[in-house]
Amino acid sequence: MFNVFRPDLAPPSLAKHTHYDGQDVYDSLKEIFHDKCYICETKSPQDVNVEHFDAHLNNPDKKFAWTNLYFVCSRCNNIKGDRYNNLLDCCDANEDVYRSLKLLPPYTPYAGSIVVEARIINPKTESTVELLKKVYNSKTTVNKAVSAEFLRVKIFESLNRLQEHVRNWYSMECLPYEKEDALERIKLLIKSDAPYSAFMRDVLFEDEKLRFLVEEIN
Repeated sequence: MFNVFRPDLAPPSLAKHTHYDGQDVYDSLKEIFHDKCYICETKSPQDVNVEHFDAHLNNPDKKFAWTNLYFVCSRCNNIKGDRYNNLLDCCDANEDVYRSLKLLPPYTPYAGSIVVEARIINPKTESTVELLKKVYNSKTTVNKAVSAEFLRVKIFESLNRLQEHVRNWYSMECLPYEKEDALERIKLLIKSDAPYSAFMRDVLFEDEKLRFLVEEIN
């Protein structure tokens, strides 16, 4: 997961209280969340929902509240449903969602599961860990098992790119300009707008010489 900044000004269509997922809402959320599902971090998901962070349950104040609307893929929205209403909030400047969780990617393309752990133990992190384990590792139905496997393969592909740049940076044959290029490419993969950047950050956090790249991120 990743932190984002949500501007206070709500899209105009929300004031009408007719649709919470109008084009202006979608466009604003897409920009705010870097075109990434805020739960699984998939970039440019094929099927996008405007989701209620706190299930509205037909409460109009929650249904049309700008601060309660999030950019999410349909798969994660289906898994979350109205069952998880006490999650880490990536729009809350007081909650560092990255440092609250430990997410390690699969080290082979068809690894059976992904490591999801809480770094800080409290009800919010525990609930978030439970949800993320279902998102990345669920095998409760054939569809969820297949889609979770596809998701793990995509995360592994990002890991592969990261490892390639890390190998280049550590190579004894790497020229100074090549080393700098590798470092800049690593930085791109851990930016909040990169797919699965939380996973890439945690990989680098385990590396004593490259950890500084993660520690520099606000």
